[in-house]
Parts: sequence; C-alpha cells; structure tokens
Amino acid sequence: MKIKSLDAMEILDSRGNPTVEVDILLEDGTQARAMVPSGASTGEREATELRDGDKKRYGGKGVKKAVENVIKKIGPEVTKREFSSQKELDYFLIELDGTENKSALGANATLGVSMAYVRASAASAGVPLYQFIGGLNANLLPVPCMNVINGGKHADNNVDFQEFMIAPHNAPSFAEAIRMGEETFHALKSVLHGKGLSTGVGDEGGFAPDLKSNEEAVEAILEGITKAGYKPGKDISICLDPAASEMWDAGKYLFFKSTKKHVTSDAMVKQWENWVQQYPIVLIEDGLAENDWEGWVNLTRALGDKIELVGDDLFCTNKSILAKGIEKKAANSILIKLNQIGTLTETLETIELAYRNDYNAFVSHRSGETVDTIISDLTVAVNAGHLKTGSGCRGERIEKFNQLMRIEKNLGKAARFAGKAAFKNS
Repeated sequence: MKIKSLDAMEILDSRGNPTVEVDILLEDGTQARAMVPSGASTGEREATELRDGDKKRYGGKGVKKAVENVIKKIGPEVTKREFSSQKELDYFLIELDGTENKSALGANATLGVSMAYVRASAASAGVPLYQFIGGLNANLLPVPCMNVINGGKHADNNVDFQEFMIAPHNAPSFAEAIRMGEETFHALKSVLHGKGLSTGVGDEGGFAPDLKSNEEAVEAILEGITKAGYKPGKDISICLDPAASEMWDAGKYLFFKSTKKHVTSDAMVKQWENWVQQYPIVLIEDGLAENDWEGWVNLTRALGDKIELVGDDLFCTNKSILAKGIEKKAANSILIKLNQIGTLTETLETIELAYRNDYNAFVSHRSGETVDTIISDLTVAVNAGHLKTGSGCRGERIEKFNQLMRIEKNLGKAARFAGKAAFKNS
C-alpha cells in the first residue's frame, strides 16, 4: 500500500522527557499513529536515539531533529515509492540512513515510521495487528513479568539491582495471571507498609523502598506472594534484572548503593548460583555486564540448564551480536526491545535467529514508555510466552496488560496461556 503522507511531532514519554510520535496516511485513507519509547539503562551497542543536545530545551533531550528527519528526509522519499511489504519499507529506511547504528536519521525516527506503517497496514487489511505480524498461529498469551520492586538506575534507594519481578504463571489465562499479579502487588504494598517502608513507586511502577540488603527485596516479595494467598514457586515465581552493566567498574562489579564493595565476575556467578538454590527464580536478565563475555559463558555453564538467562545489554536486539553469543554459548535467551535496533523487521529477524538456535525471546518495554501497545501485539505475534512492561500500576504500563486482555478476548477459544513452560528449563 502506498504511503500518501507522513507527519511527526515531539511528545512526552512517561518520565516527562520528549519522544517521537509519527502519523501515517495510506493512499486508501487508512491512518495510524506510533509513539516511540526510550530507555534509561541502555546498552553500549544500541541503535542511536537522536537527541537535539540543546541544553536550553528539556536539558538537551529534545527530539526536534528526529521529528524533522521524519518530515523532511523520510517523508518525501517514502511517498515517492510503493512498498510491497514491511520488510521492503524497513530496509529502505536502513539504506536511507546509511549508518551502522542509525545515527544519521535516528532510531527513534526510523522506528516511529516502521511502527506506524505496520499498524496502518494491519488496519488497511482489516486484520488485528498481532495476527498481521504473526499469522494465524499467533495465539499464545504471555506470562506477565511484573516489576514490583525497583532499584539501580530506576530508583533513588539503596538497592543495587534494578528490577525484581513476579511471574504469575500458574493460571488458566492471561486475565487470571494479571489478577494474581495485581493481588500480589497490593499485598506487597501492605507488607512494605507494615515494615514502615516507603511505598512510593519508581519509573516502571514498582515500589522503591530502602532495604537492608538486595536479598531483603526478594524476601519481601515472597512474603507478599504468600500474603496474597499464593505459593512461591508453584503459583508465582521470581524474575530478576540486576542490570549488571551499571555495576561494571574496571573489570569488577561495584555494589554502588549498598556495601560499596567490588566483587569479581566469578563471585557474581557464585552469587546467582546461591540465589537460584535459595529462591524460586526462573529467569535472570543481565546478571552480568555486557562486556563480561567470559563471565557470561561461565554463568551459562553454571545455570543455563536450570533457568532462563537473558541478554539485554549483551545483545541489544541485534542479530549480529546474538550470533556471537550463540557461538560462544553465552545466555539462552534474548531481551527484545524495538528501539534498540530501530525497525520492526530487524526485530523479527533477531527473534527468528534466537528461535532457530533454541534461545528464548523475552519482549520488553522501556523505562520511558508511552501508551503505545505494539509490544503487546508483538509478544503474541511471535508466541514469545513472556513479557515485561512494568509493575501493577502506572497507565502506560497497565495499557499493555489491557491490550493483552483484549487480544485474549478476541482470540476466544483459540487463545493459549503460556504458563511456567514459557521460561526456559522451568
């Protein structure tokens, strides 16, 4: 379908920072809109998010250049052509940018166009977005991994690790899994309140209390699960995202908020072995830093046959880097973030490479989100089985859950819930 026009503007994300919104109009009159997310804890090898750098506007975080690139550089070129597929459009955007990391146009510009085009194409075809991307076999509803305690760069507290998540997997449906997760979220609030701890929330809606240790975060969550009437490990398990790249310091790991101590890569691996033995953990994301390749190989050797080990900063949704990880046998799963790579097609190609090599795909939001729900549809489209999009509150997070409940209702009897089998080796 031919693109008749493209427009863009600077809007705000969930942190009150500028981001890109793209509006598209197809020749048949179909209109669609896409809003691009933004991360705080970012990998070194992510595609370039183009910011203006003008300190007089939004502290340099404005995106007028990216918006202008959509309107003045991408728009005039794509409206000259007719694209036969999403892949053809996306590869045209890659060629138009001409750089390895999309630093010319900005990944926030290319992704906005890519997302808007697929949404418009689905609407034009009269097909739900998840089905347009994934086909008739797209019917697996994911386990929601809900980030209930925030630390690291996502909160002003003394917890080193960035995300402590609950995974309500023992449910007959996605809607019931969300109910279990929300009940646990509110029970955890009661637990923290009873301990005299803060129940204010961080960027992704999780609580951000000061705790005696990183372990206390897990223990508080287990207490919350039990208080909500569920059994840890049987009904609801734990997922972690320590975001260890943020702790990487001169070849060691610095516990920069709690003990202020440096530990070796081997010591970190041993810690995760101990935690997995002690707690009902089914997934660890970024348990080691993105440049600690040897450590990742050791971690995978130690725990890769027991739990899911997800590379986020390690892989950056980049199929070339994932191929390196597969060769080295580092991790057994990849986190999927659309804006790390800058087009839908490259994202899907990375997921395909993961699946071909028996790696899982774990779809994710960003800490700076919008109400755009494309990751909900994407998760179902690729039958990923689990996703994370924040905690049990904040509208931009909850809207992804609401969209998944709509998809489940739309699928009816064809809908399947992934359950604990969604997690590798669980």
